[in-house]
Amino acid sequence: MNEELVFYTNPMSRGRIVRWMLEEVGQPYRTEVLEYAAMKDPAYLAVNPMGKVPAISHRGVVVTEAAAICAYLADAFPQAGLAPAPGDPLRGTYYRWLFFAAGPLEAAASNKALGFEVPPGREKMMGYGTYSDVLGALESAASGREFLVGDRFTAADLYLGSHLSWGMMFGTVEKRPAFEAYWNRLATRPAHQRAEEIDNALIPPA
Repeated sequence: MNEELVFYTNPMSRGRIVRWMLEEVGQPYRTEVLEYAAMKDPAYLAVNPMGKVPAISHRGVVVTEAAAICAYLADAFPQAGLAPAPGDPLRGTYYRWLFFAAGPLEAAASNKALGFEVPPGREKMMGYGTYSDVLGALESAASGREFLVGDRFTAADLYLGSHLSWGMMFGTVEKRPAFEAYWNRLATRPAHQRAEEIDNALIPPA
Protein backbone atom coordinates (compact mmCIF):
# COMPACT_ATOMS: atom_id res chain seq x y z
CA MET A 1 0.00 0.00 0.00
CA ASN A 2 1.30 3.44 -0.97
CA GLU A 3 1.67 5.40 2.27
CA GLU A 4 2.65 8.66 0.54
CA LEU A 5 0.49 11.63 1.45
CA VAL A 6 -0.02 13.90 -1.56
CA PHE A 7 -1.60 17.35 -1.23
CA TYR A 8 -3.16 19.05 -4.28
CA THR A 9 -3.59 22.77 -3.83
CA ASN A 10 -3.22 26.33 -4.98
CA PRO A 11 -1.87 28.91 -2.52
CA MET A 12 -4.83 31.21 -3.25
CA SER A 13 -7.57 28.74 -2.39
CA ARG A 14 -9.23 26.83 0.43
CA GLY A 15 -6.16 24.65 0.22
CA ARG A 16 -4.68 26.98 2.83
CA ILE A 17 -6.97 25.34 5.39
CA VAL A 18 -5.60 21.91 4.57
CA ARG A 19 -2.01 23.18 4.52
CA TRP A 20 -2.50 24.35 8.10
CA MET A 21 -4.02 20.99 9.03
CA LEU A 22 -1.08 19.14 7.49
CA GLU A 23 1.35 21.27 9.45
CA GLU A 24 -0.57 20.52 12.65
CA VAL A 25 -0.48 16.79 11.85
CA GLY A 26 3.29 16.96 11.41
CA GLN A 27 3.64 14.05 8.97
CA PRO A 28 5.62 14.16 5.69
CA TYR A 29 3.59 15.13 2.64
CA ARG A 30 4.24 16.06 -0.98
CA THR A 31 2.60 19.14 -2.46
CA GLU A 32 1.29 19.33 -6.02
CA VAL A 33 0.59 22.99 -6.83
CA LEU A 34 -2.00 23.41 -9.58
CA GLU A 35 -2.82 26.50 -11.59
CA TYR A 36 -6.58 27.00 -11.88
CA ALA A 37 -6.63 26.13 -15.60
CA ALA A 38 -4.83 22.84 -14.90
CA MET A 39 -7.56 21.77 -12.49
CA LYS A 40 -9.75 20.98 -15.50
CA ASP A 41 -7.14 18.78 -17.18
CA PRO A 42 -8.05 15.08 -17.44
CA ALA A 43 -5.17 14.09 -15.17
CA TYR A 44 -6.51 16.12 -12.27
CA LEU A 45 -10.17 15.40 -13.02
CA ALA A 46 -9.28 11.77 -12.38
CA VAL A 47 -8.40 12.89 -8.84
CA ASN A 48 -11.30 15.27 -8.31
CA PRO A 49 -14.05 15.30 -10.95
CA MET A 50 -15.14 18.71 -9.62
CA GLY A 51 -11.86 20.14 -10.90
CA LYS A 52 -11.22 21.99 -7.64
CA VAL A 53 -8.67 22.01 -4.85
CA PRO A 54 -7.89 21.04 -2.18
CA ALA A 55 -7.61 17.28 -2.39
CA ILE A 56 -5.34 14.69 -0.84
CA SER A 57 -4.33 11.16 -1.75
CA HIS A 58 -3.27 8.79 1.00
CA ARG A 59 -3.08 4.99 1.18
CA GLY A 60 -4.79 4.71 -2.17
CA VAL A 61 -7.72 6.88 -1.10
CA VAL A 62 -8.59 10.32 -2.48
CA VAL A 63 -10.32 12.76 -0.15
CA THR A 64 -11.79 16.05 -1.34
CA GLU A 65 -13.63 18.89 0.45
CA ALA A 66 -11.63 20.74 3.08
CA ALA A 67 -13.79 19.72 6.05
CA ALA A 68 -13.66 16.05 5.04
CA ILE A 69 -9.90 16.26 4.59
CA CYS A 70 -9.49 17.78 8.05
CA ALA A 71 -11.66 15.07 9.61
CA TYR A 72 -9.78 12.35 7.72
CA LEU A 73 -6.33 13.61 8.72
CA ALA A 74 -7.33 13.96 12.37
CA ASP A 75 -8.40 10.31 12.41
CA ALA A 76 -5.54 9.00 10.24
CA PHE A 77 -2.97 10.53 12.59
CA PRO A 78 -4.53 10.39 16.07
CA GLN A 79 -1.17 11.04 17.72
CA ALA A 80 -1.56 14.70 16.72
CA GLY A 81 -4.52 14.99 19.10
CA LEU A 82 -6.70 16.97 16.69
CA ALA A 83 -9.98 15.15 17.40
CA PRO A 84 -11.62 13.48 20.38
CA ALA A 85 -11.18 9.73 20.25
CA PRO A 86 -14.04 7.59 18.91
CA GLY A 87 -16.37 6.88 21.80
CA ASP A 88 -15.51 10.12 23.61
CA PRO A 89 -18.75 12.12 24.17
CA LEU A 90 -16.91 15.24 22.97
CA ARG A 91 -16.84 13.67 19.52
CA GLY A 92 -20.40 14.91 19.07
CA THR A 93 -19.46 18.52 19.83
CA TYR A 94 -16.47 18.20 17.52
CA TYR A 95 -18.61 16.99 14.61
CA ARG A 96 -21.23 19.61 15.37
CA TRP A 97 -18.96 22.62 14.88
CA LEU A 98 -16.78 21.15 12.15
CA PHE A 99 -19.80 20.57 9.95
CA PHE A 100 -21.64 23.68 11.07
CA ALA A 101 -18.76 25.59 9.52
CA ALA A 102 -18.85 23.45 6.37
CA GLY A 103 -22.62 23.79 6.02
CA PRO A 104 -24.52 26.75 7.51
CA LEU A 105 -21.55 29.09 7.86
CA GLU A 106 -20.19 28.59 4.36
CA ALA A 107 -23.64 28.80 2.77
CA ALA A 108 -24.61 31.93 4.69
CA ALA A 109 -21.28 33.64 4.02
CA SER A 110 -21.37 32.74 0.31
CA ASN A 111 -24.88 34.13 -0.05
CA LYS A 112 -23.80 37.26 1.80
CA ALA A 113 -20.91 37.70 -0.65
CA LEU A 114 -23.35 37.39 -3.57
CA GLY A 115 -25.80 39.86 -2.06
CA PHE A 116 -28.52 37.25 -1.56
CA GLU A 117 -30.86 37.60 1.40
CA VAL A 118 -33.44 35.00 2.39
CA PRO A 119 -36.88 36.46 1.62
CA PRO A 120 -39.03 37.06 4.71
CA GLY A 121 -41.05 33.98 5.58
CA ARG A 122 -38.79 31.63 3.56
CA GLU A 123 -36.21 30.98 6.28
CA LYS A 124 -37.40 27.41 6.84
CA MET A 125 -36.41 26.53 3.28
CA MET A 126 -32.76 27.30 4.01
CA GLY A 127 -30.57 24.87 5.90
CA TYR A 128 -29.01 27.77 7.77
CA GLY A 129 -32.18 29.77 8.44
CA THR A 130 -30.82 33.31 8.23
CA TYR A 131 -27.41 34.95 8.24
CA SER A 132 -28.10 36.43 11.67
CA ASP A 133 -29.05 32.97 13.00
CA VAL A 134 -25.67 31.61 11.91
CA LEU A 135 -23.64 34.45 13.40
CA GLY A 136 -25.61 34.27 16.63
CA ALA A 137 -24.87 30.56 17.00
CA LEU A 138 -21.19 31.10 16.25
CA GLU A 139 -20.90 34.00 18.67
CA SER A 140 -22.31 31.79 21.41
CA ALA A 141 -19.85 29.02 20.56
CA ALA A 142 -16.81 31.32 20.49
CA SER A 143 -17.62 33.22 23.68
CA GLY A 144 -16.43 32.31 27.16
CA ARG A 145 -14.13 29.46 26.11
CA GLU A 146 -10.71 29.08 24.54
CA PHE A 147 -11.63 26.27 22.15
CA LEU A 148 -14.83 24.78 20.73
CA VAL A 149 -14.37 21.26 22.09
CA GLY A 150 -13.42 20.76 25.70
CA ASP A 151 -10.15 22.40 26.67
CA ARG A 152 -8.01 21.70 23.60
CA PHE A 153 -7.53 22.74 20.01
CA THR A 154 -9.07 20.44 17.39
CA ALA A 155 -9.63 20.32 13.65
CA ALA A 156 -13.01 21.96 14.32
CA ASP A 157 -11.24 25.08 15.59
CA LEU A 158 -8.91 25.04 12.61
CA TYR A 159 -11.70 24.77 10.06
CA LEU A 160 -14.20 27.13 11.67
CA GLY A 161 -11.50 29.64 12.61
CA SER A 162 -10.23 29.73 9.03
CA HIS A 163 -13.70 30.59 7.76
CA LEU A 164 -14.15 33.30 10.38
CA SER A 165 -10.78 34.80 9.48
CA TRP A 166 -11.53 34.92 5.77
CA GLY A 167 -15.07 36.10 6.34
CA MET A 168 -13.98 39.00 8.52
CA MET A 169 -11.23 39.88 6.04
CA PHE A 170 -13.57 39.96 3.04
CA GLY A 171 -16.67 41.31 4.78
CA THR A 172 -18.86 38.21 4.66
CA VAL A 173 -18.69 37.75 8.45
CA GLU A 174 -19.25 40.65 10.82
CA LYS A 175 -16.25 41.60 12.94
CA ARG A 176 -17.58 40.81 16.38
CA PRO A 177 -15.31 40.95 19.45
CA ALA A 178 -15.87 37.27 20.21
CA PHE A 179 -14.84 36.28 16.67
CA GLU A 180 -11.74 38.48 16.68
CA ALA A 181 -10.58 37.26 20.09
CA TYR A 182 -11.13 33.63 19.10
CA TRP A 183 -9.27 33.99 15.81
CA ASN A 184 -6.39 35.93 17.38
CA ARG A 185 -5.77 33.00 19.72
CA LEU A 186 -5.71 30.50 16.87
CA ALA A 187 -3.53 32.61 14.57
CA THR A 188 -0.58 32.41 16.98
CA ARG A 189 -0.24 28.64 16.59
CA PRO A 190 3.18 27.73 15.16
CA ALA A 191 1.66 25.34 12.61
CA HIS A 192 -0.58 28.11 11.28
CA GLN A 193 2.35 30.47 10.94
CA ARG A 194 4.42 27.83 9.14
CA ALA A 195 1.54 27.11 6.75
CA GLU A 196 1.11 30.80 5.99
CA GLU A 197 4.81 31.18 5.21
CA ILE A 198 4.78 28.17 2.88
CA ASP A 199 1.70 29.26 0.95
CA ASN A 200 2.65 32.93 0.77
CA ALA A 201 6.00 31.93 -0.75
CA LEU A 202 4.14 30.02 -3.49
CA ILE A 203 2.09 33.03 -4.65
CA PRO A 204 3.57 34.40 -7.89
CA PRO A 205 4.79 38.01 -7.69
CA ALA A 206 2.21 40.55 -8.83
